[in-house]
Amino acid sequence: MRLSAMGDVAMTVPVLRAFVKQYPEVKLTVISRPFFKPFFDGIPNLEFFAFDEKEKHKGFLGLLRLYSHVKKLKIDAFADLHNVLRSKVVSLLFALSGKKRATVDKGRQGKKVLTRAENKIFKPLPTMFERHAKVFEELGFPLDLSNPTFPEKAVLSAEITNLIGKNYQRLIGIAPFAQYDSKVYPLDLMKEVIEKLAANSSNKILLFGGGKNELELLDKLAEPLENVINMAGKIKFQQELQLISNLDIMLSMDSGNAHIAAMLGVKVISLFGATHPFAGFLPFNQDLENALVPDRKQYPKLPTSVYGNKIVEGYEDAMRTISPEDVVSKINKLI
Repeated sequence: MRLSAMGDVAMTVPVLRAFVKQYPEVKLTVISRPFFKPFFDGIPNLEFFAFDEKEKHKGFLGLLRLYSHVKKLKIDAFADLHNVLRSKVVSLLFALSGKKRATVDKGRQGKKVLTRAENKIFKPLPTMFERHAKVFEELGFPLDLSNPTFPEKAVLSAEITNLIGKNYQRLIGIAPFAQYDSKVYPLDLMKEVIEKLAANSSNKILLFGGGKNELELLDKLAEPLENVINMAGKIKFQQELQLISNLDIMLSMDSGNAHIAAMLGVKVISLFGATHPFAGFLPFNQDLENALVPDRKQYPKLPTSVYGNKIVEGYEDAMRTISPEDVVSKINKLI
């Protein structure tokens, strides 16, 4: 069970792919929000159970109903990959019925020590993928994540091909936004990155985002450049996943798009602001050197937050210490 957020749900996918490969005789049922179902399409021995937050599974009675429905699938063990009140209730119900259960340890104390301003212990914590694997190990299914497999690149529909064209050698995705401003690379610097990449006519650059405000900003970034296309609002989510699977590289903030690209086997350059990959959110199967972070000599309190939701005065411009030249150089080096 893992209900949200998008990036966190995406981070379960590589672990579940490893599971079905190493334990092909075991059936998995994933409980999550309906919107995330496309993440799990094509994974063998995996059934998706849609969590209906607004009606059927709302409130405590809804969780009892959820348990009743899932129990009919003859579940032998319950893996709580969320560790919130809802998942804990369902996990307890399975435990009371005599089933095995295990809950993810989010490492809150370690993250607190990593992000505090004073007496900070700056060292890498276990990744969320390792934490998820630990849950399955506790249930009797140790996992090896060292040799991952990824789905084949999707065959792009005529609709997508008409939008992006065919005249390119390299397909670069850029997702410039994140949930919190402290994780967003300054738009004037991102504009420089896009312009430098667009100067190479072999590159086709696709911009990803959502929401009216983001759509308008992405239009402004794409408008003057012939080989830059704003994809926001133009295709459905499942089509977006298909398109991302065809990228040569994704440039993303510390956000869901980084984890979606990584779960599809795409190379990812990730930009961190108030957060840091040491908190365990480096995209799956990516090198730490491809996660660019601000200068900690200038901003020694970094990271100041696990999720980017804390504002520290004087740290608003920390991401400006990541130069557009460094970002472009990383991208060119990888592709």
